[in-house]
Amino acid sequence: MFDFPYSPISFEPLLDSDRAAAIIQVHPKTLQRYARNGIVRGVRAGKLWRFRASDLFRSGERYVPLDDDHKAQ
Repeated sequence: MFDFPYSPISFEPLLDSDRAAAIIQVHPKTLQRYARNGIVRGVRAGKLWRFRASDLFRSGERYVPLDDDHKAQ
């Protein structure tokens, strides 16, 4: 058997931009912009972005980043 510090079963699969954007209900290009600006954590592989579902949630609630145009009043 292999001696890994983490079980391979514990790794979380990555979501593509379309699926991740559907979770937080924004357009995929908006989500990619958030990732480029550091608002949402994402991994870029070439031209493709990948996201963890756990990074899109904070304390069990849906993560909704607010930019200047959509600030809560």
